[in-house]
Amino acid sequence: MIQVRARELSALSQEITQCRACPRLVEWREDVAREKRAAFRDETYWARPVPGFGDPRARVLIVGLAPAAHGGNRTGRVFTGDRSGDFLFASLFRCGFANQPTSTALDDGLALHGAYVAAAVRCAPPANKPTTGERDECAPYLRREIELLDQVRVVVALGAFGYEAAWSALRASPELGPGLPARRPRFGHLVEVPGHRVTVLGAFHPSQQNTFTGRLTPDMLDAVFERARALT
Repeated sequence: MIQVRARELSALSQEITQCRACPRLVEWREDVAREKRAAFRDETYWARPVPGFGDPRARVLIVGLAPAAHGGNRTGRVFTGDRSGDFLFASLFRCGFANQPTSTALDDGLALHGAYVAAAVRCAPPANKPTTGERDECAPYLRREIELLDQVRVVVALGAFGYEAAWSALRASPELGPGLPARRPRFGHLVEVPGHRVTVLGAFHPSQQNTFTGRLTPDMLDAVFERARALT
């Protein structure tokens, strides 16, 4: 069963990487790949939609905002090669969900244990701000990942945008939606919303504007993943 699930997730990932549904995002991700950042001028950017990745037996699903222009849009893996990912994967490592605290490239050896990471929007957006329409265009991918990741018991939503996307995807699920409250509770760090099978946990997004200012500390993010582990 696990092998079948892994194949289905792999097929979905391939489908995601071929998407060109949002003209603004397609233009932006490809412009960034041509112009590049000076530090990466010798690298070939991924410049395609970035699928989720992780353990097909995951009991924790992590939903972020979107790939970073010079992070996932460059490396081809969400949260890989940027400061937000440095902060996130260090926490996942400390809490036992990752085999190493860093993620720099697709072939860096990172493996997730009991966790899967996805994003509300799969292409890097200008100014890190996708539109709600772009989020809605990507929504079926997240819904299908949730269907395939049938061992998930906790969804960790990074930031309000990820929280709204995760909530919509769960509410659309015939199995999971009826178990959640009819109205979405307000987002907050460590907000906890129990359902019949899945609990939603909120966490401030590990963006530099949160981590550099101290709004989100390592201990605060660890508390979210420690709670996620306790719930599974």
